[in-house]
Amino acid sequence: MTPAAPVRVTSLTAYPVKSLGGAWLAAAEVEERGLRGDRRWAVVDPDGTKVTAREEHALLGLRAKPLPDGAVRLLSPEGDPIEVAPPRDAAPVAVRFSGQDEARPAGAEADAWLSERIGRPLRLVWQDDETHRPIRPEMGGLAGERNSLSDAAPLHVTSEASLRRLNDWVTETALERGEQPGEPLGHDRFRPNVVVEGGEPFAEDSWVGARIGDVPFRATMVCDRCVMTTIDRATGESAKEPIRSLARHRTWAGATWFGIRLTPVLPIASGAVIRLGDEVVPLLAQDPG
Repeated sequence: MTPAAPVRVTSLTAYPVKSLGGAWLAAAEVEERGLRGDRRWAVVDPDGTKVTAREEHALLGLRAKPLPDGAVRLLSPEGDPIEVAPPRDAAPVAVRFSGQDEARPAGAEADAWLSERIGRPLRLVWQDDETHRPIRPEMGGLAGERNSLSDAAPLHVTSEASLRRLNDWVTETALERGEQPGEPLGHDRFRPNVVVEGGEPFAEDSWVGARIGDVPFRATMVCDRCVMTTIDRATGESAKEPIRSLARHRTWAGATWFGIRLTPVLPIASGAVIRLGDEVVPLLAQDPG
Protein backbone atom coordinates (compact mmCIF):
# COMPACT_ATOMS: atom_id res chain seq x y z
CA MET A 1 0.00 0.00 0.00
CA THR A 2 1.32 3.45 -0.90
CA PRO A 3 1.81 5.50 2.27
CA ALA A 4 -0.40 8.55 2.59
CA ALA A 5 1.18 11.87 1.69
CA PRO A 6 2.02 13.99 4.72
CA VAL A 7 -0.27 16.81 5.76
CA ARG A 8 1.47 20.17 5.30
CA VAL A 9 0.83 23.87 5.91
CA THR A 10 -0.05 25.62 2.64
CA SER A 11 -1.12 29.01 4.01
CA LEU A 12 -0.41 30.99 7.17
CA THR A 13 -2.31 34.17 8.03
CA ALA A 14 -2.50 36.59 10.93
CA TYR A 15 -5.46 38.91 11.43
CA PRO A 16 -4.17 41.64 13.76
CA VAL A 17 -7.57 43.38 13.96
CA LYS A 18 -10.69 41.31 14.47
CA SER A 19 -12.90 41.39 11.31
CA LEU A 20 -10.35 43.22 9.15
CA GLY A 21 -8.42 41.47 6.40
CA GLY A 22 -5.13 39.93 7.46
CA ALA A 23 -1.58 39.38 6.26
CA TRP A 24 -0.03 36.26 4.72
CA LEU A 25 3.06 35.05 6.54
CA ALA A 26 5.98 32.76 5.79
CA ALA A 27 6.46 32.03 9.49
CA ALA A 28 4.79 33.00 12.76
CA GLU A 29 5.84 32.82 16.38
CA VAL A 30 3.39 30.95 18.59
CA GLU A 31 2.34 32.42 21.92
CA GLU A 32 -0.13 31.33 24.58
CA ARG A 33 -2.92 33.23 22.80
CA GLY A 34 -2.05 31.98 19.31
CA LEU A 35 0.07 33.52 16.59
CA ARG A 36 2.02 36.59 17.64
CA GLY A 37 0.02 39.64 16.62
CA ASP A 38 -3.16 37.76 15.72
CA ARG A 39 -6.44 39.36 16.82
CA ARG A 40 -4.93 41.54 19.52
CA TRP A 41 -6.92 44.55 18.28
CA ALA A 42 -10.66 45.00 17.80
CA VAL A 43 -13.22 47.57 16.72
CA VAL A 44 -15.87 48.75 19.17
CA ASP A 45 -18.56 51.40 19.15
CA PRO A 46 -18.44 54.38 21.55
CA ASP A 47 -19.96 52.39 24.43
CA GLY A 48 -17.48 49.51 24.04
CA THR A 49 -19.69 46.99 22.25
CA LYS A 50 -17.66 45.00 19.71
CA VAL A 51 -18.34 45.77 16.06
CA THR A 52 -17.62 43.00 13.55
CA ALA A 53 -18.09 42.39 9.85
CA ARG A 54 -21.35 40.60 10.61
CA GLU A 55 -23.00 44.01 10.89
CA GLU A 56 -20.41 46.20 9.11
CA HIS A 57 -19.40 44.35 5.96
CA ALA A 58 -17.08 47.19 4.96
CA LEU A 59 -14.63 46.15 7.66
CA LEU A 60 -13.65 43.21 5.45
CA GLY A 61 -12.46 45.68 2.81
CA LEU A 62 -9.85 47.05 5.21
CA ARG A 63 -6.63 45.20 6.01
CA ALA A 64 -4.30 45.08 8.97
CA LYS A 65 -0.62 44.16 8.75
CA PRO A 66 1.34 43.21 11.88
CA LEU A 67 4.41 45.29 12.62
CA PRO A 68 7.23 44.78 15.16
CA ASP A 69 6.53 45.15 18.87
CA GLY A 70 2.78 44.67 18.51
CA ALA A 71 2.12 47.65 16.25
CA VAL A 72 -0.22 47.43 13.28
CA ARG A 73 -0.60 49.12 9.90
CA LEU A 74 -4.17 49.72 8.77
CA LEU A 75 -4.78 49.84 5.01
CA SER A 76 -7.75 50.60 2.79
CA PRO A 77 -8.26 50.23 -0.97
CA GLU A 78 -8.09 54.01 -1.30
CA GLY A 79 -4.62 54.18 0.25
CA ASP A 80 -3.68 56.57 3.07
CA PRO A 81 -2.54 53.86 5.52
CA ILE A 82 -2.01 54.54 9.20
CA GLU A 83 0.36 52.92 11.68
CA VAL A 84 -0.79 52.40 15.26
CA ALA A 85 1.47 51.50 18.18
CA PRO A 86 0.17 49.51 21.13
CA PRO A 87 -1.24 52.06 23.60
CA ARG A 88 0.53 50.56 26.60
CA ASP A 89 0.19 53.67 28.75
CA ALA A 90 -3.41 54.51 27.85
CA ALA A 91 -5.99 54.14 30.59
CA PRO A 92 -8.23 51.11 29.94
CA VAL A 93 -11.77 51.66 28.69
CA ALA A 94 -14.80 49.45 29.16
CA VAL A 95 -15.49 46.91 26.42
CA ARG A 96 -18.04 44.16 26.02
CA PHE A 97 -16.28 40.96 25.09
CA SER A 98 -16.94 37.56 26.53
CA GLY A 99 -14.36 37.09 29.27
CA GLN A 100 -12.95 40.62 28.95
CA ASP A 101 -14.44 43.87 30.19
CA GLU A 102 -11.69 46.38 29.43
CA ALA A 103 -9.05 47.14 26.79
CA ARG A 104 -6.69 49.99 25.96
CA PRO A 105 -7.85 52.61 23.41
CA ALA A 106 -5.66 53.25 20.38
CA GLY A 107 -6.44 56.95 20.31
CA ALA A 108 -8.24 59.63 18.33
CA GLU A 109 -6.22 59.32 15.10
CA ALA A 110 -6.93 55.62 14.66
CA ASP A 111 -10.56 56.09 15.69
CA ALA A 112 -11.03 58.84 13.09
CA TRP A 113 -9.41 56.70 10.35
CA LEU A 114 -11.82 53.82 11.02
CA SER A 115 -14.88 55.99 11.53
CA GLU A 116 -14.38 57.84 8.26
CA ARG A 117 -14.09 54.62 6.24
CA ILE A 118 -17.00 52.80 7.86
CA GLY A 119 -19.29 55.81 8.18
CA ARG A 120 -20.10 55.68 11.87
CA PRO A 121 -18.30 56.48 15.15
CA LEU A 122 -15.89 53.65 15.98
CA ARG A 123 -12.94 53.03 18.28
CA LEU A 124 -9.90 50.79 17.95
CA VAL A 125 -8.86 48.97 21.11
CA TRP A 126 -5.92 46.74 22.03
CA GLN A 127 -5.76 43.64 24.20
CA ASP A 128 -2.69 44.30 26.34
CA ASP A 129 -0.29 41.62 27.56
CA GLU A 130 -1.79 41.65 31.04
CA THR A 131 -5.28 40.79 29.83
CA HIS A 132 -6.34 37.24 30.60
CA ARG A 133 -9.24 35.97 28.55
CA PRO A 134 -9.87 32.30 29.36
CA ILE A 135 -11.15 29.89 26.73
CA ARG A 136 -14.61 29.05 27.99
CA PRO A 137 -15.16 25.45 29.13
CA GLU A 138 -18.18 25.11 26.86
CA MET A 139 -15.83 25.97 23.98
CA GLY A 140 -13.43 23.21 24.96
CA GLY A 141 -11.12 25.28 27.15
CA LEU A 142 -9.10 23.91 30.02
CA ALA A 143 -7.77 25.69 33.10
CA GLY A 144 -4.96 28.09 32.22
CA GLU A 145 -5.71 28.33 28.48
CA ARG A 146 -6.11 31.88 27.23
CA ASN A 147 -7.46 33.45 24.09
CA SER A 148 -6.87 36.52 21.98
CA LEU A 149 -9.89 38.51 20.78
CA SER A 150 -10.85 35.65 18.44
CA ASP A 151 -14.25 34.10 18.98
CA ALA A 152 -13.42 30.85 20.73
CA ALA A 153 -9.81 29.64 20.48
CA PRO A 154 -6.37 30.95 19.48
CA LEU A 155 -5.84 29.07 16.21
CA HIS A 156 -8.26 28.27 13.39
CA VAL A 157 -7.41 25.56 10.83
CA THR A 158 -9.10 24.63 7.54
CA SER A 159 -8.10 22.06 4.92
CA GLU A 160 -7.79 22.14 1.15
CA ALA A 161 -9.55 18.77 0.85
CA SER A 162 -12.52 19.92 2.90
CA LEU A 163 -12.87 23.13 0.89
CA ARG A 164 -12.78 21.17 -2.38
CA ARG A 165 -15.60 18.94 -1.09
CA LEU A 166 -17.58 21.98 0.04
CA ASN A 167 -17.18 23.65 -3.36
CA ASP A 168 -18.45 20.45 -4.99
CA TRP A 169 -21.53 20.63 -2.78
CA VAL A 170 -22.04 24.31 -3.59
CA THR A 171 -21.94 23.52 -7.32
CA GLU A 172 -24.34 20.58 -6.91
CA THR A 173 -26.77 22.70 -4.94
CA ALA A 174 -26.74 25.46 -7.56
CA LEU A 175 -27.33 23.05 -10.44
CA GLU A 176 -30.17 21.31 -8.61
CA ARG A 177 -31.84 24.70 -8.19
CA GLY A 178 -31.28 25.74 -11.80
CA GLU A 179 -28.74 28.38 -10.81
CA GLN A 180 -25.46 29.23 -12.49
CA PRO A 181 -22.62 28.08 -10.21
CA GLY A 182 -20.40 30.91 -9.05
CA GLU A 183 -16.66 31.01 -8.62
CA PRO A 184 -15.28 28.50 -6.09
CA LEU A 185 -15.14 29.77 -2.54
CA GLY A 186 -11.73 30.49 -1.07
CA HIS A 187 -10.44 29.89 2.43
CA ASP A 188 -10.70 33.63 3.05
CA ARG A 189 -14.44 33.13 3.61
CA PHE A 190 -13.51 31.30 6.83
CA ARG A 191 -10.53 33.41 7.97
CA PRO A 192 -8.26 30.54 9.05
CA ASN A 193 -4.81 31.07 10.51
CA VAL A 194 -3.54 27.81 9.02
CA VAL A 195 -4.58 25.98 5.86
CA VAL A 196 -3.38 22.40 5.40
CA GLU A 197 -3.17 20.07 2.42
CA GLY A 198 -3.33 16.29 2.73
CA GLY A 199 -5.76 13.74 4.08
CA GLU A 200 -9.43 13.12 3.39
CA PRO A 201 -12.13 15.80 3.44
CA PHE A 202 -13.12 16.67 7.01
CA ALA A 203 -10.52 14.33 8.51
CA GLU A 204 -9.69 17.24 10.83
CA ASP A 205 -13.02 16.72 12.61
CA SER A 206 -11.51 13.72 14.38
CA TRP A 207 -8.29 15.39 15.49
CA VAL A 208 -7.85 15.74 19.24
CA GLY A 209 -4.64 17.65 18.62
CA ALA A 210 -1.85 18.19 16.11
CA ARG A 211 1.84 18.96 15.96
CA ILE A 212 2.57 21.70 13.43
CA GLY A 213 6.29 21.65 12.78
CA ASP A 214 7.68 21.29 16.30
CA VAL A 215 4.76 22.98 18.08
CA PRO A 216 2.03 20.88 19.75
CA PHE A 217 -1.59 22.01 19.78
CA ARG A 218 -4.75 20.67 21.39
CA ALA A 219 -8.09 20.67 19.55
CA THR A 220 -10.86 22.46 21.41
CA MET A 221 -13.78 21.96 19.01
CA VAL A 222 -14.94 21.86 15.40
CA CYS A 223 -15.70 25.39 14.22
CA ASP A 224 -19.32 26.48 13.95
CA ARG A 225 -19.98 28.89 11.09
CA CYS A 226 -22.01 32.09 10.97
CA VAL A 227 -23.42 34.39 8.29
CA MET A 228 -20.08 36.20 8.06
CA THR A 229 -18.94 33.39 5.73
CA THR A 230 -21.62 34.43 3.22
CA ILE A 231 -20.09 37.90 2.67
CA ASP A 232 -18.09 38.33 -0.54
CA ARG A 233 -14.77 39.86 0.50
CA ALA A 234 -14.40 41.82 -2.75
CA THR A 235 -17.90 43.31 -2.99
CA GLY A 236 -19.20 43.23 0.58
CA GLU A 237 -22.40 41.62 -0.67
CA SER A 238 -24.08 38.70 1.10
CA ALA A 239 -25.27 35.51 -0.59
CA LYS A 240 -26.53 32.11 0.57
CA GLU A 241 -23.34 30.10 0.31
CA PRO A 242 -21.57 28.41 1.96
CA ILE A 243 -24.17 28.20 4.74
CA ARG A 244 -26.83 26.81 2.40
CA SER A 245 -24.70 23.81 1.40
CA LEU A 246 -23.19 23.33 4.85
CA ALA A 247 -26.72 23.17 6.22
CA ARG A 248 -27.43 20.22 3.90
CA HIS A 249 -24.27 18.27 4.66
CA ARG A 250 -22.67 19.56 7.87
CA THR A 251 -25.39 20.33 10.42
CA TRP A 252 -25.55 19.06 13.96
CA ALA A 253 -26.30 20.52 17.38
CA GLY A 254 -28.24 23.31 15.69
CA ALA A 255 -25.24 24.75 13.81
CA THR A 256 -23.20 24.32 10.63
CA TRP A 257 -19.53 23.32 10.86
CA PHE A 258 -16.31 23.82 8.90
CA GLY A 259 -12.71 23.82 10.16
CA ILE A 260 -11.36 23.23 13.65
CA ARG A 261 -10.08 25.30 16.54
CA LEU A 262 -6.77 24.62 18.26
CA THR A 263 -4.95 26.00 21.27
CA PRO A 264 -1.22 25.68 21.99
CA VAL A 265 -0.27 23.00 24.50
CA LEU A 266 1.14 24.71 27.60
CA PRO A 267 3.85 25.53 28.46
CA ILE A 268 5.00 26.86 25.10
CA ALA A 269 8.68 26.50 24.29
CA SER A 270 10.57 29.77 23.90
CA GLY A 271 10.88 30.72 20.25
CA ALA A 272 8.14 28.32 19.08
CA VAL A 273 7.49 28.99 15.39
CA ILE A 274 5.32 27.47 12.67
CA ARG A 275 6.14 27.91 8.98
CA LEU A 276 4.77 27.43 5.50
CA GLY A 277 5.52 23.89 4.41
CA ASP A 278 5.66 22.52 7.95
CA GLU A 279 4.44 18.97 8.33
CA VAL A 280 1.27 18.62 10.36
CA VAL A 281 0.98 15.43 12.40
CA PRO A 282 -2.62 14.93 13.59
CA LEU A 283 -3.23 13.34 16.96
CA LEU A 284 -6.27 11.06 16.97
CA ALA A 285 -8.20 9.81 19.97
CA GLN A 286 -6.76 6.31 19.69
CA ASP A 287 -3.16 7.56 19.39
CA PRO A 288 -1.09 6.87 22.53
CA GLY A 289 0.60 10.29 22.61
